[in-house]
Amino acid sequence: MTDQSVQMSLGNQFQGSTKIGGKSDRFAAFAHYFLAAIGFTIYADQVCPLLETLSPFLLFAPIALAYPLRVLLLVRLQKLPYERRIVQQFKLDIGLFISAGIGLVVTNLIAYDSLWHSNAKVLVGMAMLGLFVAVDLALTAERQLIQELVRKRYDLELGQHFVSFAQKFNMMAIAIIVSTALVLFLVVNKDLDWLLTEGIHKGADSARNSILLEVLVVMFVILAYSIRIILSYTKNLKIYLTHETQVLTAAAQGDLSVRVPIASQDEFGHMAQGTNAVIGHLQAYQQELLTTRDVSILALASLAETRDNETGAHILRTQRYVKVLAEHLSHHHDFVSELTSQTIELMYKSAPLHDVGKVGIPDSILLKPGKLTDAEFEVMKTHAQLGADALLVAEGQMGSNYFLCFAREIALTHHEKWDGSGYPRGLKGDEIPLSGRLMALADVYDALLSKRIYKPAFSHEKAKSIILEGSGSHFDSRVVDAFVACEQVFIGIEQQFKDEEGVG
Repeated sequence: MTDQSVQMSLGNQFQGSTKIGGKSDRFAAFAHYFLAAIGFTIYADQVCPLLETLSPFLLFAPIALAYPLRVLLLVRLQKLPYERRIVQQFKLDIGLFISAGIGLVVTNLIAYDSLWHSNAKVLVGMAMLGLFVAVDLALTAERQLIQELVRKRYDLELGQHFVSFAQKFNMMAIAIIVSTALVLFLVVNKDLDWLLTEGIHKGADSARNSILLEVLVVMFVILAYSIRIILSYTKNLKIYLTHETQVLTAAAQGDLSVRVPIASQDEFGHMAQGTNAVIGHLQAYQQELLTTRDVSILALASLAETRDNETGAHILRTQRYVKVLAEHLSHHHDFVSELTSQTIELMYKSAPLHDVGKVGIPDSILLKPGKLTDAEFEVMKTHAQLGADALLVAEGQMGSNYFLCFAREIALTHHEKWDGSGYPRGLKGDEIPLSGRLMALADVYDALLSKRIYKPAFSHEKAKSIILEGSGSHFDSRVVDAFVACEQVFIGIEQQFKDEEGVG
């Protein structure tokens, strides 16, 4: 999984707007404020005996008017740094509800000379309602902010002091419990006072039903908001854990380009920061190892080539020929599952070691200017097995890995032929690993175009005709077809890494 795919996966977890104050945020806020206004109006007008003197409009207006004020003030919040937006939105929402409650209490005192406990209940109820609404909208905004941060690949700045996710949840739970107890106390106290003064005249059943209905409504509202907030907290917690899990899974599978978005200023933000630091160190260490490996490969392959009549440019050309062929064949239905981007890269990196076994061939044979005798050619053919054996020893010391496997099979099989007449094992057809078949064509093509003591350099057309003649006998015909399709690329590579005059 690449960094881009992880980011897309994280971003796709959220729907709707990508910023606070967007469509989904405005809808959630409107729904909260509207339902709170409607609910409070119905409660006061139909349930609470001491608030029924107020008109429905007067009960509805404070919260309803607070919403457009919120929309105007929220525009200013968009100009704040990401790190401050959620907290400021929370303060805004709870402040608007408390202000609406104070306005209602003042109106109630001036116009109706209402009792203190009735006003206290209104003020505490508004504050608690505002707390519920503010927390839920803040959690919703937090999810939208996470999406925006993931999309923009922006990380929040983390301070030394922070309130942990668990502490925030505990404080919210305590606030709910305390405010619930306080509201219920005020409701019971007010209802008992009402029962002793006015309720007694309505009869026991009517008074009891009136009190139970009010308590039931209050309990229902508290329970509904509490469940919603708990689910919202859980949803945000799942997002943070999903961030961490997906990135760690990708890193465990070898993709060290991924990073956890730092989208919260709590322990999850610090966990993300720590995870990113560890992955970054691993990536740097891996890159250093890969660079060391690549340099060692080229050094070893160049050392082997110095003992031959070939040049270092031969290494550079052949590995690029192999990559071009592999990339073209990766779209062929016979090879689409085998030639992944990782496999092609491993073939490209290991191709320079195809002739490493030549270090074991005596100079009298390796550097002989004339034609080799049959006995000498038999010795020369052993270089494929010598190279494979040397890489097998390395594989035994370092443990099996894909790179050494490819290097070993290329060294062993790049002189095998499709019809089974090659060496060292006489493999035939698909018995020859694909990497060996690709290297076979690349090596022959480069040898045909290169000047040697015993032969002149052939033209591309001449080399092409020889390769076409070998299709189905020397070479896999599908590989030959790929060569023909990519011949202009081959010509470009040969020109770019041309041997210096006099070499060879």
